[in-house]
Amino acid sequence: MPNFEIRAARSGDAAGVVALRAEIHPYLVRGEHATRHTITAPPTAEQWGCFVAVRAGEVVGWVAGLRNLGSAEPDFGQILQLQVHPSYRCRGIGGALFTAVTDHLRSIGIRRTAALTTPEALDFARRRGLEPTREVRYSALDLSPLVFPPAPPVGIRLVPLIDISAHDLYAADRLATADEPGDTPTAPIPFDSWRQDVWDNPDLDRSASTVAMAGDDPIGYSLILRDGHRAWSDMTAIVPAFRGRGVALAAKTAALLRAAEHGVTVAYTANDESNVAMLAVNARLGYRPIARQFSGVIIL
Repeated sequence: MPNFEIRAARSGDAAGVVALRAEIHPYLVRGEHATRHTITAPPTAEQWGCFVAVRAGEVVGWVAGLRNLGSAEPDFGQILQLQVHPSYRCRGIGGALFTAVTDHLRSIGIRRTAALTTPEALDFARRRGLEPTREVRYSALDLSPLVFPPAPPVGIRLVPLIDISAHDLYAADRLATADEPGDTPTAPIPFDSWRQDVWDNPDLDRSASTVAMAGDDPIGYSLILRDGHRAWSDMTAIVPAFRGRGVALAAKTAALLRAAEHGVTVAYTANDESNVAMLAVNARLGYRPIARQFSGVIIL
């Protein structure tokens, strides 16, 4: 019999999940409050399933899966970061977690799901049906040498997220992320799900996160998730009509500068390798690549 237990995650597992994530992927900034929010938030149409592997009371594995409401393909899912502590690999834990999350996805009608894998886990993922189609780059930026943000284009002003309502940001988000790279064509996420995942995220730093305004209308943003001295650039997006003018660079620089002024020393981000424009912004800011993962689709 295996000396570990696979079960649905509970609120009290959040600290263990964060410790596990920090051990395996220290560049994925997700704090304890945000992780507990993922595990315990009221159900939405996404129908999250979160599972842990526990050995002697310690969380040694984690995975989450959900219905991807941002996909235009019906019954499309997403498996998020299947992780097993390095000391407990090759014992069947990863396979058991994969079975738990795919059983959950099938139970809610999912027939195809996207998933990410690290290069070292690629063989494991391929044996379970994933063939990589996209590469995701993870990058880090040291915020100790502060830089002055470039001035936004004429007619554009930058304001902190605390000055914006959820509905105004959601309206900009729908336009700005419609062509986000992904494994399927995108679709607008319903407001209630978007609010729970984005606006109500406990890690969202509303003072550092920055919104670009044209008159009274938000036309882009750069969101910052924070856990202590570390930050995650959750998304920087500009509506198509305002791209190519330096708005993204100005908004992201302002957000990072605000974060640094409040004690953040390092910022991380991820980009699809096909997103040439955002990679150029990050290169100009000084981000350095630190890891890569591959994305693909699994038929359930």
